[in-house]
Amino acid sequence: MRQAFGELVALDGVDLEVPRHGRLAVVGPSGGGKSTLLLLLAGLLSPTSGSVNVGGETDPRGRLGRCALMPQKDLLLPWRSALDNACLALENQGLPRRLARERAQPLFERFGLGAFERALPGELSGGMRQRVAFLRTLLAGKQVLLLDEPFGALDSLTRGRMQEWLAGALDERPGTVVLVTHDVEEALLLADELVVLSARPGRVVHRLEDRLGRAARAGPRREVVASPPFLAARREVMDALEALEAPV
Repeated sequence: MRQAFGELVALDGVDLEVPRHGRLAVVGPSGGGKSTLLLLLAGLLSPTSGSVNVGGETDPRGRLGRCALMPQKDLLLPWRSALDNACLALENQGLPRRLARERAQPLFERFGLGAFERALPGELSGGMRQRVAFLRTLLAGKQVLLLDEPFGALDSLTRGRMQEWLAGALDERPGTVVLVTHDVEEALLLADELVVLSARPGRVVHRLEDRLGRAARAGPRREVVASPPFLAARREVMDALEALEAPV
């Protein structure tokens, strides 16, 4: 697959496959086409050449119907409560707000948002805003979740907690996931497979299969990231990223 914008080539020769309920993480330098890849999967772009297939759908409208995209910013509407922000995906599908609230409210406790349904976004912490945004993405009911740096704006401590939380949420509600992140630990914690994209034009320069398995990755984060298999995988990915910066 190739994606160009005029003379600027964003992606070139990218060939990826994610099995149903699989989790793929994509890392690489800024400007390497990672976010463009998500837009292609979501049906918001059409490739310049090659094809994109999501659950058998190859046209943009069909892909859009199967994918839910969570962008880097939470994009919560400041005048709507946390509950009503989460309900947006359901309302966009034509569900009346009252029924959308009835469907979304039981999930707030499970997502660590109990008692904050009526809070406005400005009254929530960064981590809580991201949970609302992720809940909104899940409520879209799509088969494929596309996550673009979901915790990029959070401090390191909150980010670590959110990674543990997201791993549990994905285990509880299985789906196919493509995660774009600059955080190698985040990628290794959440994904079954990791690919490294080069700088623009983005090409796949390294692939890494899960070394630990989901059961092992579900343990306490501090223990998982200190385990020898995890450290070896992290070193391998860092070597691949550092090789991209080496002089030719």
